Amino acid sequence: MKTALVTGGTKGIGKAIALAFLQRGYEVVLNYCHDQQAAIAAQEEMNMLGYCPILLRADVSDELQVKNMFNEFFSVYGKLDVLVNNAGVSKVKVIQKTTLSDWNKIFDVNVKGTFLCSREVANNMIYAGGGSIINISSIWGEVGASCEVAYSASKGAVIAFTKALAKELAPSNVRVNCVSPGVIDTQMNSHLSGEEMEELISSVPLGRIGLPSDVGEACAYLAESAYITGEVLSVGGGFAK
Repeated sequence: MKTALVTGGTKGIGKAIALAFLQRGYEVVLNYCHDQQAAIAAQEEMNMLGYCPILLRADVSDELQVKNMFNEFFSVYGKLDVLVNNAGVSKVKVIQKTTLSDWNKIFDVNVKGTFLCSREVANNMIYAGGGSIINISSIWGEVGASCEVAYSASKGAVIAFTKALAKELAPSNVRVNCVSPGVIDTQMNSHLSGEEMEELISSVPLGRIGLPSDVGEACAYLAESAYITGEVLSVGGGFAK
C-alpha cells in the first residue's frame, strides 16, 4: 500500500489533495497545526466517503515538531511514498506596512516548513529506492502579486528549492516537483471583493476560478509520473501565461 502525507491537509487545497490520493488507494496522513476542530471534521467527512486518513498535528515551521511527526509516521508505516508540502500562510499588505514579524511568519511556514519536512523524509525515500516530493507554490511565486510581496517571495523560493532538490535527489530516484496554483476557490482568497474576483477571472483564459480538486489531480499526476522531476506545473487555467 502506498502512503502519502499532506501538510496542511485538512482544509482547502490540502484537503482536496488528500482526497485525490485517497481515491487512488493511498494510505493518507493529514497534517494540521492549530485548528483541531476543522481537522476532525475533515477526517469525519472522509470517513463518510469510506476512507480512513490519520491526523498528525505539527507546526511545520518547528523543527522538533516536524521530527516528532515523522518519527510517529514512520513508526506506523515504515516508509513514505509521497510528501506534499502544502501548508502555507499569506498576508495582504503593502510593503510599507509589512512587519518583520509578518515576513518571518510567512517564510517560516512556506519555506522553512518545506525544507524541514523534505529533509526529514529524504533518507527514508533514498533507502526505499525512490519517492515523490511535491511542493505547493503559487502563480504569484512565478509572476509576483502587488500587496503580497512577502508571500510572492516565499513562493518563488519554494520554486527554486524544488529545482535544486530535484537535481540533488534524482540519482536516488526521488522526484521533486512543484504545483503552482492560480486563483483557486479557497478561504485564502476570501479577502477579495466580488469585483476583484471578477477582474481576476476575466484574466483566466479558461474563464473560471480554479477548484481545489484541480490542484489535487495535478499532485496525483506528478506523484505517479515516473520520469518527471524538477518541474513547475501551473494549475491556473492559463492565467498569466
